[in-house]
Amino acid sequence: MSQKFNVTGMSCGHCVSTVQNAVQAVDPEAQVTVDLQTGHVDVLSLQPRQDIVAAIENAGYRVQ
Repeated sequence: MSQKFNVTGMSCGHCVSTVQNAVQAVDPEAQVTVDLQTGHVDVLSLQPRQDIVAAIENAGYRVQ
């Protein structure tokens, strides 16, 4: 299932990696695409949305 998130607080490549790793800690098979300029994060995963949001927020970013 494809899920879209608006994430604030990302400013560099390290931030992109951190978000990708956070999501993949919840679902190692997840496909994560991050657009740093727009703050859009697309996730292809069967995990519940709230689990992905929690992982991103626990990594230090805000999901709107």
